[in-house]
Amino acid sequence: MKYNTLGNTGLIVSELCFGTMTFGSKGRFKDIGGVDQKGADDLLKQVVDSGVNFIDTANVYSEGLSEEITGKAIKNAGISRESIVLATKVRGSMGEGPNQKGLTRKHIIDQVEASLKRLDTDYIDLYQIHSNDPITPIGETLRALDDLVSSGKVRYIGASNVAAWQLMKALDYSKYNNLERFASLQAYYTVAGRDLEREVIPLLQEEKVGLMVWSPLAGGLLSGKYDRDDKKSGGRRDDFDFPPVNKERAFDIVDALRPMAESKGASVAQLSIAWLLEQKAVSSVIIGAKNKEQLTDNLKSTEVSFTEEELKKLDELSQLPQEYPGWMLEFTKEDRKVDTRH
Repeated sequence: MKYNTLGNTGLIVSELCFGTMTFGSKGRFKDIGGVDQKGADDLLKQVVDSGVNFIDTANVYSEGLSEEITGKAIKNAGISRESIVLATKVRGSMGEGPNQKGLTRKHIIDQVEASLKRLDTDYIDLYQIHSNDPITPIGETLRALDDLVSSGKVRYIGASNVAAWQLMKALDYSKYNNLERFASLQAYYTVAGRDLEREVIPLLQEEKVGLMVWSPLAGGLLSGKYDRDDKKSGGRRDDFDFPPVNKERAFDIVDALRPMAESKGASVAQLSIAWLLEQKAVSSVIIGAKNKEQLTDNLKSTEVSFTEEELKKLDELSQLPQEYPGWMLEFTKEDRKVDTRH
């Protein structure tokens, strides 16, 4: 297991992060869940024993049950709280009332207290906004998060599922008001879905913000279990076809990954995750599992390597079509190249 600093901080996280969206089976995303307490205890011990020190959850996963199970699993598995980096999120609806959602000061403070209780911990290492709130001023959100860091209840703050301009606006607000800044962004990114490379990844690299990747297998589509004929595979995409993917492109990539995987004695899923680990902007890739076998397979992705020729082939198959202003920026930068040879 390799480790990276998270953005422009000294916090060191494993290149794989364990996501607990599979813990519990309530609410909107219940089809993704199903892992009970005993299963969670075993999975969490397995990932920590493998070298993973990064655990990610959210208050909305199974309507808070995922956090409860995660907190108990840390203790049941005998894991030292100080040895792991524990992350959770806030924004989604946690009740019927109009103030039980969003990124207002009220909801953030209410929910951090609830998450601390459910996780049975005194502090959260990384507290992330789960998406943008279109009606709450970013200053209100950031000042509330800054207060939580000052209080010691939260150590670092992060964002998730936001546009490049929204993230940049928040980073600038923090800078010019001397507030805690987002250390990381949690976002969807796969070899079959490289949209993040247009605007977000250049921003992350320029501003030194870490990248946590969710759904590295595109909801299972890059696991190798699915074929073009669209037959039922037993995977969760059979009933919950998410996230959206250009399936024609995805299956072209899977077709290329299969012989590579066979030659390496690896799985298509391992190669899909390993491709992300090759990307310089990525700090940590979030893996989830419902059973030990699935988790073992995903963990082995850290042992996979590609040849330059293989990476080139995957890049050609998966690269984004050019869009404006990207192609114009590429064209106009030609006259500003500097020859640094001496």
